[in-house]
Amino acid sequence: MESSTAPQRGVDAATIAEAFRITSAQRADQVAVRTKDDEISWTWGELRERVDALAGGLHDLGLRKGDAIALMLGNRPEFHLADLAAMMVGATPFSIYMTYAPNQIEYVVADAGAKILITEQQFLANVLEARETLPDLEHVILVDGDAADGTLRLADVAARGADAGFDVDASIAALAPDDVLTLIYTSGTTGPPKGVELAHRNLLSAVSGIEEIVQFPDGARVISWLPNAHIAERAAHHYLPIVFGFQVTTCPNPREIVSFLPSVRPHWFFAVPRIWEKLKAGLEAMVASQPEEQREKAQAALAAARRKVQLEQAGEPVPEELAAAVAQADAEMFSGLRTMLGLDQVVAINVGAAPTPVDVLEFFHAIGLPLSELWGMSETCGGGAVNPPERIKIGTVGPPTPGCELKLASDGELLIRGGLVMLGYRGLPDKTAETIDPDGWLHTGDIATIDDDGYVKIVDRKKEIIINAAGKNMSPANIEATLKSASPLIGNAVCIGDAKPYNTALIVLDADFAPAWAAQNGLADTSLEDLAHEDAIRTAIQAGVDAANSKLARVEQIKKFVIVEGDWLPGGDELTPTMKLKRKPIAEKYNSTIDSMY
Repeated sequence: MESSTAPQRGVDAATIAEAFRITSAQRADQVAVRTKDDEISWTWGELRERVDALAGGLHDLGLRKGDAIALMLGNRPEFHLADLAAMMVGATPFSIYMTYAPNQIEYVVADAGAKILITEQQFLANVLEARETLPDLEHVILVDGDAADGTLRLADVAARGADAGFDVDASIAALAPDDVLTLIYTSGTTGPPKGVELAHRNLLSAVSGIEEIVQFPDGARVISWLPNAHIAERAAHHYLPIVFGFQVTTCPNPREIVSFLPSVRPHWFFAVPRIWEKLKAGLEAMVASQPEEQREKAQAALAAARRKVQLEQAGEPVPEELAAAVAQADAEMFSGLRTMLGLDQVVAINVGAAPTPVDVLEFFHAIGLPLSELWGMSETCGGGAVNPPERIKIGTVGPPTPGCELKLASDGELLIRGGLVMLGYRGLPDKTAETIDPDGWLHTGDIATIDDDGYVKIVDRKKEIIINAAGKNMSPANIEATLKSASPLIGNAVCIGDAKPYNTALIVLDADFAPAWAAQNGLADTSLEDLAHEDAIRTAIQAGVDAANSKLARVEQIKKFVIVEGDWLPGGDELTPTMKLKRKPIAEKYNSTIDSMY
């Protein structure tokens, strides 16, 4: 799409595919995708050559416009290559969660109607088992290792494509803004996953709205580390870079993300609340371990900075003496913390996917990192509301992103309308009609409030609100967030209380912090299973629950709790791949444990 009439900015393109051609032409010599050690480092020009060759190879295998193609890949450069190559053909690439079992892989591949699946060795056994019940899955392509068991090597497919004579530009020219760009399969908290169909125009609307709020520098750096099947990863670390020319560093193990930050020094960083809670706990532990004089000085500086944040948030004047003290602390202490974390060059940092305790947000604001909440869902390309970096209201997810409207239904449900709203659920017209009304408003399922400035506060999921035996409505998500922030030992928590006389909780120990705490406190066996029964651990958890209760209304407080053995992993019985709680399965699995608390 290179002509005198072509748009000069990716965001002005008609499709994401056209945006890639613009960006790759304008930034041919700049790095597009890399690994941390630069073992792989592709410029936009090199990426385009590889994409075109693989597109030709996929077309040679029979992939055509409108066909679905499955990707089961970790965070590696080949994901971006494979996704873009399929896009150039006009196909619809979609990602499968890496934690999926064979039956789950079979479900989404069959639902999408994919004939080709691209994966890597670590997932091959599950893919091949799923393939036994997928007669229409014609090709499995491996990005690494040797081909076996009827699979193809990605390099061989690309080599065939380089000589196939596939006209990439003609293929892109045949694409329309309403053509399906990708499928995002929902987490499946209330039944089988649904395939959210997102068009090229949906993602262009979403990324342009984000860029309008956050003024990213030229060649901004981001880290690809969330599951590729999650809309947050796709939008933030794939489509935004394509449209605006960001540099992407891939982080294959999400547990290593904190070590990637100082190396990459990203300009935008998004993470779930648990990451920020752990960073806060780590910094506080570091301060607490200092000699008394330094510790007291650091804690006083943090307290002063928090007071300044609270005054600013309340719209009250900040005394000159306080402002001067915080400025001095920033120069002497906070700036060093930001550099140590690798967040000294960020223009925006965000948190989402679950409620974030106010004290966590205030802490990062205090050290000069204005962390803010945002809100979105798969059905809205991950966008919908975000706090502008210069006008953050702590405790809200911000006003609507440019290009969309938000309003409340009579029962408080948040409704959204705009260019980022999905086409619909794949093959489910009835479900689509239930979700998007005739006026184009998508019913989100979230209960919210909207203040006079248009800032949205999410209360909880409509179906998850607790109504206790006395008829009191409560948000379990906010109670759980308060619990998790009260003690680094608490990795996960579920509040039980619907139709009950009081609230109780199932608590899961933090898999990283609890064993380390146990070792430091002289406990011989540090397995999570054994620690769940240790008196010292229970005493420490009780202290955390007491601290959380002090911040909750009496009716919300946790009266009893049970420490669950082991860990809850994404994609397991208790958590979706995006770490949302599966409340009904949890209630069924732990029924006797829950009953014992009443």
